Amino acid sequence: MGTIVDFDEVLLDACPPHARADLMAEAQMLASVFAPGRPPSALEQLASQLSGGHRDGEMSRSHAYRLAAALRRIARASDTDH
Repeated sequence: MGTIVDFDEVLLDACPPHARADLMAEAQMLASVFAPGRPPSALEQLASQLSGGHRDGEMSRSHAYRLAAALRRIARASDTDH
């Protein structure tokens, strides 16, 4: 049986440590503004919107994908905390 690869984790782990830290901080800020106290599914929804192309004109597609991956990581972490 093959190995299952989590694309989000691979994408984040490929980032240099300082860039990953910046992405996680940005994702945490977005989560606190747009989904404070809401379940992990709300973060998943934000991530889906970003990776689906719903972003402002100043955000590149690659940054949106990485930011969505960071939001999903936060969602998974908060899901295991409950």
